[in-house]
Amino acid sequence: MSEHSTFTGREGPGKEALNEAVRLLRKPSVVRERCANITAAVAAGRSEHFTLDRNRLTDVAKRVARVTQERFSGGQVPLHSRWRQFEAGGSNRKLLMDARTTTLSAADLARARIDLAVVSVLLDADAGGDWHYIEPGSNRRHVRSDGLAVASFHAFMGGAFSTDMRTPMRVDAAGLERVDAAQLARLFQVRDDNPLAGLEGRALLLQRLGAALRKRPDVFGEPGRPGRLFDLLCNPLVGAPGSTVQRVTVKRISAGQILRSVLKGFGAIWPSGQLLGGKPIGDAWPHPEAGGEGPSAGRVPFHQMSQWMTYSLVEPFRWAGIEVEGIEELTALPEYRNGGLLLDGGVIVPRDPAFGSRTYMPGDAWVIEWRALTISLTDDVARLVRAELSNPKLTLSDVMEGGTQAAGRQIAAERRPGGPPPVRVASNGTVF
Repeated sequence: MSEHSTFTGREGPGKEALNEAVRLLRKPSVVRERCANITAAVAAGRSEHFTLDRNRLTDVAKRVARVTQERFSGGQVPLHSRWRQFEAGGSNRKLLMDARTTTLSAADLARARIDLAVVSVLLDADAGGDWHYIEPGSNRRHVRSDGLAVASFHAFMGGAFSTDMRTPMRVDAAGLERVDAAQLARLFQVRDDNPLAGLEGRALLLQRLGAALRKRPDVFGEPGRPGRLFDLLCNPLVGAPGSTVQRVTVKRISAGQILRSVLKGFGAIWPSGQLLGGKPIGDAWPHPEAGGEGPSAGRVPFHQMSQWMTYSLVEPFRWAGIEVEGIEELTALPEYRNGGLLLDGGVIVPRDPAFGSRTYMPGDAWVIEWRALTISLTDDVARLVRAELSNPKLTLSDVMEGGTQAAGRQIAAERRPGGPPPVRVASNGTVF
């Protein structure tokens, strides 16, 4: 049956209904709702791939609480964002950027920081276990996500994504469109003995971002920068139909607004192949237990990289004096460390004991269910961690940063030499 057909024999949904379905799939509340539906199906025994052992949640939460106390003994946990990984190895690289941008206005500095965060997050898919980056100057060796953060930081600082060397610390459409796999390989020190997973996919993603920026000069300006999200959200056009439209300045936005802008502006760049009524919907996948009504029914959205980008854009707005509310609306990130913690911790139980020897694809039902379970169960872990630490003010972001990511790495190192995640998903550099 076609995705446009119905059981009533009537024509499929019209353009307005499809547009509304796409908007629905962009909401964090719908991410949670659809993941909860799949989690309920697994708990009821309707999954071919998993069972749950919720009794193990307590042990997982205790581990997360213990790691959080060890890492942040004062109780103040910083925001979970890409900016923490720019601090890899104990270096505050933001200070290096600040020292080179002293002549910029607050708004221009915010645009530069947003440029960096966007391009770095896009390059943050799984690097594979055989890649590393040796940082110039310090000669420190960085791996996996930390290595990708440090490498992308230095690429940005060196002007790799700018077409104007008078302003190297920017990202513009033409600069992104010229990036190819060979250039990315040089920037990320890729060699035969230092392979980076998904190299071609990463380069393609940057090129697609460049094309998206170029297509919307009304939003991203000339020469087309991700940093123009600052203007879009902080100086929006306001006016009722038929009245004069004018720009207003706002000092308060929500994380949900940032996410919607990221998905609307950049959503079409994700080459997942997932479409709804011919429109790309990115990291949103079909599953029979997803639930829902209307054209969006049967789809479970994750928007993992877009949510990671949103978390990583909060601080650039805050540093510019913009209050960002509603971060708790965002969900956990359904990726290797959060999901790996729940697998290694025995909460998510694969029916196939040989699951660790297989390589899965992002669209496999096994992966979709694992990611949905990760989002739902990490919310449960967060509630238990708050109780364990007697700190009801801990946000989901705090728990991840404190947190589930570090505990996921810790338990992986205990279980497997070198600490790789418990599951392998084929990476094209755009989803994981």
